[in-house]
Amino acid sequence: MADTESFDEFYRASRQRLFVALCALTGDAGEAQDAVHEAFARAWQRWDSIRGYGDPEAWVRTVARRIAVSRWRRARNRLTAHRRHGPPPALPGPSASSVALRVALARLPVEQRTAVVLHHLCDLPVSEVARETGVPEGTVKARLFRGRRALAELLNVDLSEDSHV
Repeated sequence: MADTESFDEFYRASRQRLFVALCALTGDAGEAQDAVHEAFARAWQRWDSIRGYGDPEAWVRTVARRIAVSRWRRARNRLTAHRRHGPPPALPGPSASSVALRVALARLPVEQRTAVVLHHLCDLPVSEVARETGVPEGTVKARLFRGRRALAELLNVDLSEDSHV
């Protein structure tokens, strides 16, 4: 009998018993199913050796049980850490100006938006923006100029007041 056929036969003959046993051990059908599937996957990877064992089902059952216990321990450790340290601090939402900037950036043509973001938010020099976007530096400068002008209009900013914008 081919390896695939012998494994398939073994799987069909033992999957329900193993599932029932793991359900009884874990008390959770979903956890039992996950553990049994993982154990069968591991058995398939080693089937050449395992099929020669006196009781391959015992091997799969032991592996499934250990997988279930390991998951239970990880969950318990997460809960212990949560109780000890409490929930993570709440992150503040974005400011109104951040939201306005994102909305305004989204309205720019993609080339201008890319130049503005790379230069002003990522702090890349014009030469690096040119290299990353594959265009000449003069094109980057033009895109930055047009992008800043468009953003100023969208955000109602007077560029004459701030010369470095």
